[in-house]
Amino acid sequence: MDGTDPICSQYGNASVSCSTNRPFGVRLAMYIFIVGSITITIFGNLGIIISIAHFKQLHSPTNFLILSMAATDFFVGLIIMPYSMVRSVERCWYFGNMFCKIHYSFDLMLSVISIFHLCTIAVDRFYAVCDPLHYPIKMTIPMIKRLVIFCWSVPAIFAFGVVISNSHISGINGYEVLVACFNLCPITFNKLWSLIMFFTCFFAPGSIMVAIYINIFIVSRRHVKMLRNMAGKMEKDQVANQISKKKDRKAAKTLGIVMGVFLMCWAPVFITILIDPFLNFSTPEVLFDTLNWLGYINSTCNPLIYGFFYPWFRKALKYIISGKIFDPHSCTANLSETH
Repeated sequence: MDGTDPICSQYGNASVSCSTNRPFGVRLAMYIFIVGSITITIFGNLGIIISIAHFKQLHSPTNFLILSMAATDFFVGLIIMPYSMVRSVERCWYFGNMFCKIHYSFDLMLSVISIFHLCTIAVDRFYAVCDPLHYPIKMTIPMIKRLVIFCWSVPAIFAFGVVISNSHISGINGYEVLVACFNLCPITFNKLWSLIMFFTCFFAPGSIMVAIYINIFIVSRRHVKMLRNMAGKMEKDQVANQISKKKDRKAAKTLGIVMGVFLMCWAPVFITILIDPFLNFSTPEVLFDTLNWLGYINSTCNPLIYGFFYPWFRKALKYIISGKIFDPHSCTANLSETH
């Protein structure tokens, strides 16, 4: 940036050079921790993508939604977290005003895509557990493709439209100065957009997900009671049907945990985004940055949750790590306890 910048010249300087008051040891520890998180995020979610795409046994509507959400988390680790890491550790944005907008747009887009996917998965599990007779008719592969396109396209249009138009910072004094003159790329929304972001991108879909999973829990309890009452009186086909329902309930429980972790990780930063404009943007930078990273860490947690709860994922990872996945017949391998 040269010294002729009209915005910065009124402050007596074209640009304030980057500087951090953090000791070298603290910065090194932060880099090590964040690089570890980025590595788990990228390779963990890549493992999910390869597993579901490669093994035919995993080609189910729910798993294709999980694959799409893993792709979202993969891109968070690949294109969002590295640049945010430098910004957070060095307390400076080195990558220019234009890339600040691009990074901001992708950051917002991917977070909204994640919650859209979780809503879609919740609806999928609702039909699988609560209306299993109509599930194969309603949740077909073509329907899943349409849902995935919707989950990616709408947040993309929303995020890039909001950020490129600068509507989210309209009326905020000094934002352009922070970006152009002080080498910062702060996450900021005005009062109107803080309300829109919180209620449309977090509270409303989060409430829908919670309501759906509560309903699934109630129906699952009812199924368990019915199963106990019918024990010893069922034919083989009835037993198989109940086993299938049990797997659907187990999948719903696991994905409910994924949803719960998502809400816990993202709720603090969304609440801060909501109230910060009404507090005259007085939230400490370090606190806001920490809460934002808690949201990013959600993308790190998902593959760990899948690895802990899904035997098929652990077995698929063994195939990938050992190189057995390159066997021409590996795509038809039997992965135990798949759902």
